[in-house]
Amino acid sequence: MDFALPEHLPGLLAEMDAFIEAEIKPLEREHIQYFDQRREYARTDWENGGIPRREWEDLLDEMRRRADAAGWLRYGLPARFGGRDGSNLDMAVIREHLAHKGLGLHNDLQDESSIVGNFPQVIMMDRFGTEAQKSEWVEAMLTGKRSMAFGLTEPGHGSDATWLETTAVADGDGWIINGTKRWNTGVHRATHDLIFARTSGEPGQARGITAFLVPTDAPGFHVPFYWWTFNMPTDHGEVELKDVRVPGDAVLGEVDRGLEVGQTFLHENRIRQAASSLGAAQYCIDRAVAYAGDRVVFGKPLAVNQAVQWPLVELQTEAQMVRLLVRYAATQLDANHHMEVSDKVSMANYRANRLVCEAADRAMQVHGGIGYSRHEPFEHIYRHHRRYRITEGAEEIQMRRVAQRLFGFGKAAK
Repeated sequence: MDFALPEHLPGLLAEMDAFIEAEIKPLEREHIQYFDQRREYARTDWENGGIPRREWEDLLDEMRRRADAAGWLRYGLPARFGGRDGSNLDMAVIREHLAHKGLGLHNDLQDESSIVGNFPQVIMMDRFGTEAQKSEWVEAMLTGKRSMAFGLTEPGHGSDATWLETTAVADGDGWIINGTKRWNTGVHRATHDLIFARTSGEPGQARGITAFLVPTDAPGFHVPFYWWTFNMPTDHGEVELKDVRVPGDAVLGEVDRGLEVGQTFLHENRIRQAASSLGAAQYCIDRAVAYAGDRVVFGKPLAVNQAVQWPLVELQTEAQMVRLLVRYAATQLDANHHMEVSDKVSMANYRANRLVCEAADRAMQVHGGIGYSRHEPFEHIYRHHRRYRITEGAEEIQMRRVAQRLFGFGKAAK
C-alpha cells in the first residue's frame, strides 16, 4: 500500500498557507479579542440568550467571502457548484492541516467555519433535492442568503432517532407539523430548519420518517430559548412547532425515507470532524513537547522526565494510528456508498474525538497552571471537541455501528 499523499496535495497546502498569511492573518490580528483569552466573552451576546455576537459572525462571513473569492471555500464541492471536486481524502488532509495550525480565523471549529468549507447540507441537497430545490438552494447556501439548521434530536430522543415524536400529517397539498426539537444548531440565523417528522409507521421503525425544509419565520415555529453549553457562545436552540404548515415541495428526498437524508449529513460530517480533531490533537501534542523542552524545573528541562515523556509518546503513537485510519476511511468513502463504509467512518470519528480530548488534557498538565488558564488555547480546544464525543452520534452509537458490522447484525459482516 502506498502511504504517500496524492502528489497534488503538498503544493496545495503550501498555497493555502500563503493565502492564510496574506489574507486571513492580518484580518485576525485586527480582531484579536476573538482569539486570545477574551474569546468566549467577546464572541458571546450574553444578554441575548447567549447566542454569537453579530460582529463576530460578520467577521466569519468576511473570512468566507475572501476564501470564496480566492477559490478555497468550495474546494470539496463538485465543479458544477464552483468547487474543485475535492475528494474525501483531500478534505481529510486539508482539515487536519488547518486544525494543526491552532486557533485562528482560518479555521474556527467552534463555528464549523473554515477557509475550506464543510458543506454537508449542500451535499444533501445535491443527492436528494429536486432540480427546483437545487436551483433555489445550493448557491444561496454557499453565499449565505439561505441557511439550514438541523432538527433531528428531540427532548426525549437523541440517538434513538427512529422513536422521535414529532409528526407531520398530510393536509391538502401540504403538511401540518407538530413537535419539539432540541439542539437545532445555527437556528438563530437560519432561514430554514430541516425538521424530521414521522409521517407513517410505528415508533422505532426507520421507514416512515420524512425530512421537511421548514421556514423559521413560519407561523407556529418558535424558539423559546437556547441551551448554554460547556463552550460558549451557543447557537443550539430549542424549537417548538405548533400546527406549522408547509407545502408539498418542502419535502427533501422521498416521503417516509428521510433518515437517508440525515445519514448522508452525518457520514459526510464525521470524516471531516475526525480529521479536524486529529489536527487539533497534534497541535496540543506538539505544543506540550515544545514546552517540556523549554521549561526548566529543578535545574533541568521538564522533558528529561519519563513521567512527561511517556504520556506524550502514547499520544503521538495514537495520533499516527488515527491518521492512517482517517485517511483509509476517507479513501473508502470516496470509493463506496457511504452506508457501505459507515463502520470505518465511525471508527475514525470516535477515536479521533477521544484522542483530542486526551491530548488537550495532557497539554494542560504539562503546561501546569498556565495550561489551565485561558491565555493558552487548550481549555478552549478541550471544551469544543468534547462535544464531538456526543454530537454526530455519540461514540457509543458509533461503536454500536462497528459492532453491527463486526458481528453481522442486520447484514453480513464485512
